[in-house]
Amino acid sequence: MLVTHVLPVGVRGIVVAGLLAALMSALAGVFNASSSLFTMDFYSRFRPKASQAKLVRVGRIATVVMVVIGLLWIPVIQGAKGLYDYLQGIQAYLAPPIFVVFFFGVFMKRLNGPGCLATLLTGFAMGIFRLIVDTPVKLGGAAYAEGSFLWVVNNIFFQYYSLLITIVCIIVFIGVSYATKAPAYERISGLTFSTLSEQDRLENRASWNWKDVALSVLLLLLIVAIYSYFTG
Repeated sequence: MLVTHVLPVGVRGIVVAGLLAALMSALAGVFNASSSLFTMDFYSRFRPKASQAKLVRVGRIATVVMVVIGLLWIPVIQGAKGLYDYLQGIQAYLAPPIFVVFFFGVFMKRLNGPGCLATLLTGFAMGIFRLIVDTPVKLGGAAYAEGSFLWVVNNIFFQYYSLLITIVCIIVFIGVSYATKAPAYERISGLTFSTLSEQDRLENRASWNWKDVALSVLLLLLIVAIYSYFTG
């Protein structure tokens, strides 16, 4: 936004209007996707005979509720170190169980549905617990008593807490999966590396060439360079 201060007034107005339009478009997309998710994946399952008009009305109500929650949540974000830092924390608390399910699910064919569900519930519960602990402090409330359990949780660096969630999720995923029935391998054929057929492997190999490899390596080098530069 600092760039707009060195632009002529007319151009500055156009740039600001464009940024606002882009922001509103992004928000509209998020609200639309979220309301569709709630309406089709949750509400319609409990009300399978609901009419299209009813589903549209429920979707609109869900959008209004999300907007209100977003407005009420602004003080919490203001109490953080910044929007970017807050968003990174949210992702660090909620992403680990999803990563564990997808990553280990692809490489280990023995993992199953109950293990997946237990992992997601455990990881999300740990993430929500951290958010609940952090929120009163970000709102300007009194800090927890030094040395107490809640104080320790609140003061763990968010990336370390994310690593803790990841480790716990891995243990839960593997433990629950091996303690329950193995999945039917005919249903997961071609979905994990160990269940790929020769035809699957040939199709996969034909889908990329040396250009894809070179661009992937270049992207990794750029990421490493950016991280190295901004870590000082």
